[in-house]
Amino acid sequence: MSSLTNRLISLDALRGFTIAAMLMVNFPGSEEHVFFTLRHTKWNGLSFTDLVAPIFLFVVGVSIVFAYSKRKQDGSPKGELYKKIVIRSLKIFAVGMFLNLMPNFDFSDIRWTGTLHRIAFVFLGCAILYLNTNWKQQAWIGAIILVGYWLALTLIPTPGYETAMLAPGVNLVAWFDNLFLPGKMWQGTWDPESILTTFTSIVSGITGMLAGQLLQRKFTPNEKVNYLMTAGVFSAALGYFWGLGFPVNENLWTSSFVLVTSGFACLLLGALYFMVDILGKTKGTQPGIIFGANAIAVYVLGDILALFFYGTKFGEHSLNEHAVNGLINLGVTPNPASMLYALFFVSVNFIPAYFLYRKKIFIKL
Repeated sequence: MSSLTNRLISLDALRGFTIAAMLMVNFPGSEEHVFFTLRHTKWNGLSFTDLVAPIFLFVVGVSIVFAYSKRKQDGSPKGELYKKIVIRSLKIFAVGMFLNLMPNFDFSDIRWTGTLHRIAFVFLGCAILYLNTNWKQQAWIGAIILVGYWLALTLIPTPGYETAMLAPGVNLVAWFDNLFLPGKMWQGTWDPESILTTFTSIVSGITGMLAGQLLQRKFTPNEKVNYLMTAGVFSAALGYFWGLGFPVNENLWTSSFVLVTSGFACLLLGALYFMVDILGKTKGTQPGIIFGANAIAVYVLGDILALFFYGTKFGEHSLNEHAVNGLINLGVTPNPASMLYALFFVSVNFIPAYFLYRKKIFIKL
């Protein structure tokens, strides 16, 4: 635990709102009644929910710059930094495994991938990359990964087929996972947090590092905002047009998906930086700041609390089923009823987050 000092308030707000959104979309009141945009797209396309994970990885990249820039500049021995980075990555990965195993802890049916696992790999890759390269080298590495991934998935014939395939479970990514990914997969024969998509997800973190380094340059605050907004529009537009030939797809974490979502993340960060850090208008951002101060802890707590709010039966139904059915009986249509319960669950998680914030307790893995 450490004190919250010298933080970019807009970054905490974006991190926190992203975690709140993650809780909302992960825990609807009813899986059967969810607005379309609050579901992951089945394959190609982009919904609100599809934006959440890449924006968080973008924030991870920005945070790495602010966490390690001074130690990079003062020539601190890298050996100790590497040790801390690896240990922190292992901790995040271990917590992800703990959540995967809940509540039955059945090691015979284990999944080795997930949201926290991906965060661990992105943090590890981006932090080491940041300590050993400049922003131009990072941009080139990111570009090479995106172009190489695009060429691999569109030019290399899917094993067992005569052409490159991009269908669910029938593509180079799924084939590679079936050979090398241990344990069960989220969709049986394929997994959205796959081995090959880890590389493009690291690029989502690299785009955040580029934004973080821009914020630390000796530009005026207004120039920083202009550059962030320009980069955001350019990235989203480039991703859109690339997506016409290489579809925007979260499950494959395609190159076009990286650019579109990083563009949105850059625009959001630029807008929040302008409103909060430049104009000082924090009204409405406080919930995000509170969630963001202990983002990973809140995410973990959400999964634990869900065992009670979604998994415990009261009579024949769980608490969420009782609540949604009650709202429907009062005249609320099913989708809004489901969303209202999701927002209620987010509010429940806000209580311990607020307590930690007020006590100036900031939990770091």
